[in-house]
Amino acid sequence: MGHISGEIASAPVVTENSHATAGQYADSVRLALPAESWDIARVQRRAWSEVGDPASRALLSSIDLEGMATAWHHAITRPPEARCRVLVAVADGRVVGLATTLASQDPDADEPQDGAIDELIVDPAAREQGHGSRLVNACVDTLRADGFSRARHWLRSADDGLRKFLTDAGWAPDGAHREIGSDDETIRIKQVRLHTAIA
Repeated sequence: MGHISGEIASAPVVTENSHATAGQYADSVRLALPAESWDIARVQRRAWSEVGDPASRALLSSIDLEGMATAWHHAITRPPEARCRVLVAVADGRVVGLATTLASQDPDADEPQDGAIDELIVDPAAREQGHGSRLVNACVDTLRADGFSRARHWLRSADDGLRKFLTDAGWAPDGAHREIGSDDETIRIKQVRLHTAIA
């Protein structure tokens, strides 16, 4: 969310679960709507709460729900460039996951080629239902449609579940690692980077 803050250009590819029966909302991934900012913030806070480490607790205490919702509203309505997008996974008419795509901000990025999935979150209560796969697939389709040929994603070094999920989907570590956090260093998060070809 920190990288995203202009209009959204051409719509990305949207994925749907074709097994939804009549009378049900199809599970899908699409561009987020400004009115969904609060729902996105709630999902993000629930995911951070589940991690439960000191860095996540510090993040939660550093910004309230209203501040997060405002930041997401800005990300949706006023992204810094057209290729910055916020996607949501929707099930039964409610937001159950979110992701952001943009050009890679890494110093070693090849600007025309390297895109990134920045945020990638599924509501803890909605996991193991295919939403993560639909989000990643939609992000890759969106990045490809925006002209990128490679995708990158930074994840917590201790997040073995997400690492396995992405490596099973064809992503791989590229050897890059970093530590990010607050300016006063009270929040420190170690991350590793995964990548995949999408051309």
